[in-house]
Amino acid sequence: MTVDKPNIEQRTWDVAAPIIAAEGLELIEVEYVREQQGWILRLYIDKPGGGVGLEDCSKASHAVETALDVEDFIPQEYHLEVSSPGLSRPLRKPQHFERVMGQLIKVKTYGPLFEPPRKNFTGKLSAVTAEAVTVDVEGAGPFTIAFKDIAKANLEYPHTGAKGR
Repeated sequence: MTVDKPNIEQRTWDVAAPIIAAEGLELIEVEYVREQQGWILRLYIDKPGGGVGLEDCSKASHAVETALDVEDFIPQEYHLEVSSPGLSRPLRKPQHFERVMGQLIKVKTYGPLFEPPRKNFTGKLSAVTAEAVTVDVEGAGPFTIAFKDIAKANLEYPHTGAKGR
């Protein structure tokens, strides 16, 4: 059986985001992944000022689980996990990037960009617009990357602006 991960993730986002917002939280990312123990539907949540706790995750999990059971669009058995975004938080929307302006981020694009071609950019986030972000990569210069070209982006640890791992 073929699994339509993008569709499951988008439908989960559509169902879960308003429920999580009603709890005073924000849905940051949705992942549907196969791991050793089976399928995992992972939701990352945050709240203004950060500091998502176990109680927040539990409350969001119960509310979303009920809605997903009613919608019933995921054909496989799966486990629902709700957690904080952690130190290497995913960045998805322009406002996510705006919150970490000046910090070290890592961006992976769908395909190679620029000359010489590259798909990975780790550097200081120096600008955000409605259409793109600019990442200052040490020794390579600034790169302005359109949101449509970003496959994945994360806050890079450590957040001090020093080189990561």
